[in-house]
Amino acid sequence: QMQLVESGGGSAQPGGSLRLSCLMTETVFVSMAWYRQAPGKERELVASISRGGTPTFYADSVKGRFTISRDDAKNLVYLQMNNLKPEDTAVYYCNKASGNMWPWGQGAQVTVSS
Repeated sequence: QMQLVESGGGSAQPGGSLRLSCLMTETVFVSMAWYRQAPGKERELVASISRGGTPTFYADSVKGRFTISRDDAKNLVYLQMNNLKPEDTAVYYCNKASGNMWPWGQGAQVTVSS
């Protein structure tokens, strides 16, 4: 069955950048999304991208700072995160944008602090 492997997390200072990658073990043509879960909070949708790369959707909290993209030839989905803020600290996950979710991966920890 599908496995999702997130990578690219780490620590950054406010204003810094990180790029997350999500490798899918099977080729699929569905809308994909990045989600995040901060300590003590519910998992929330951060950004999504349709099958062909457009349209994209961003949560208000990340609009203008994050960019989602995909490379279907490599089974990869990316999240470029710029101008990071401490409130972006969370574990980031990728999965379908809607419908029955695949099993969640281990996520990528992102920590933003000075």
